[in-house]
Amino acid sequence: MIKIRQIKILVNEDENNKLLQKISKKLKIALEDIEEYKITKKAIDARNKKEIYFVYEVVVKVKNENRILKNNHNPDILKAENDDYQLPNKGKEKLQEPIVVIGSGPAGLFASFLLVKAGFKVIIIERGKEVTERVKDVEKFWQTGYLNTESNVQFGEGGAGTFSDGKLNTLIKDSRNIGKLVMDIFVLCGAPEEIKYLHNPHIGTDNLRIVIKNMRQKIIDMGGEFRFQTKMTDLIIEENKIKGIIVNENEKIITNNVILAIGHSARDTFLLLKEKKVEMENKPFAVGIRIMHPQKMIDDNQYGNFQKYLPPASYKLSYLMKDNRGVYSFCMCPGGYVVNSSSLNNKLCINGMSDYKRDSSVANSAIVITVNEKDYGYNLFDGMKFQEKLETIAFDLSNGKIPVQKWIDFKNNTLTDIKKPLKIKGSYTCTNIRKVLPSFITSALLEAIPYFAKKIPGFDNEEAIIAIIESRTSSPIRILRNNNFESNILGLYPAGEGAGYAGGITSSAIDGIKVAEALIKKYY
Repeated sequence: MIKIRQIKILVNEDENNKLLQKISKKLKIALEDIEEYKITKKAIDARNKKEIYFVYEVVVKVKNENRILKNNHNPDILKAENDDYQLPNKGKEKLQEPIVVIGSGPAGLFASFLLVKAGFKVIIIERGKEVTERVKDVEKFWQTGYLNTESNVQFGEGGAGTFSDGKLNTLIKDSRNIGKLVMDIFVLCGAPEEIKYLHNPHIGTDNLRIVIKNMRQKIIDMGGEFRFQTKMTDLIIEENKIKGIIVNENEKIITNNVILAIGHSARDTFLLLKEKKVEMENKPFAVGIRIMHPQKMIDDNQYGNFQKYLPPASYKLSYLMKDNRGVYSFCMCPGGYVVNSSSLNNKLCINGMSDYKRDSSVANSAIVITVNEKDYGYNLFDGMKFQEKLETIAFDLSNGKIPVQKWIDFKNNTLTDIKKPLKIKGSYTCTNIRKVLPSFITSALLEAIPYFAKKIPGFDNEEAIIAIIESRTSSPIRILRNNNFESNILGLYPAGEGAGYAGGITSSAIDGIKVAEALIKKYY
């Protein structure tokens, strides 16, 4: 097979015909000499609004491949290498007890998938409900305000990413094709084939719920066991080694290996880990707002007259303040919704999500500001307490409803009513958001958003609406682990975003796979 990079086709041209023609021209062969091709990468080049292109990488099967490669002098034409993931060889120590995975978010699910595929007995423990019942609880919360603290946007099958845009992009360097394995598993479980090659792939919260359910069934079919509404309430540790766990206060599960994939909102579990002398440290994170704009405004800016040929546009913005504090867009959701993502009574936090079609007509993104121990304190849980303080103030300010405000009013420290209905899941109310935010965050927003408006005209206009509080961008805690992915308690393997080693669906899944690999290399 031959790999060809940097094939450009105008977005309003026919993909299939043009691709074949471009392949033929690049390889200097007749169309009939092309036996088959497959798209491996596809991105949008919108730098020139007068000519917007799709940019492809393809692998091609052709006649006389060796001759073509031998006579080739184009650096964008090369022999395609095998990019399939290779499962590691098993270790030499016999596994005596099942491996227990705490949490069924991306890290826990993908670790479990790999372990059962390798033939190991795995029990997945999830404090929340399976995804269908979880969706009912979340919808009830958005409609009535009744919060189930164990089944919500943060807790339950699929993790926090289940109620998100389902974005699958990651900046992780991946020389062993683990990311490709993640995409292959997602597609195997019902995700669209295009996620394998799109530059910024996404599944959408509606499709992700189906994919997660299918993944659970495949794990069960391979021998895995799921236990929902089952919360780890204690760890059994003897001579600094895991000997089991206690679930739901009184049931013991014997195990020598626990993968701790708890998610970034499992604050009660962090407290338990400190009691059990698991080594942890606080880590920087970011907090801020969500900002909403008409999706058409974003499309006009990014794509101009070509927007009818393209999916709803996204953006990525960043700004460095004079004091080196970063302000940046995070979890941008084209055609999406702002959602109440609270998991604790009397505390409020928000997130963004989109369905696969991204067709709500409103774009939203977090605009967040980096915070560190200089802002919240140097003790282990000071970052977590900082999050809780902001969430409590936000809840009290609006009696549990999401506080919203026109950007112009926030800028001028005034308040006027918002008459049009907003694309928000959960109740909301107009209020002065400055009453919640620390002064340094307010100052950062007042400085950064006008700068962003230079990149996207209209970003700070009268149609811009902001909401708070975006407080759970990542875990405020890192559970320390060694090069074998093991904590100071032997047999305890922290994994994923909650453990402080990932930031999103794909990176969490990759981290879960790496932890599973460590166990596969150790046991048979």
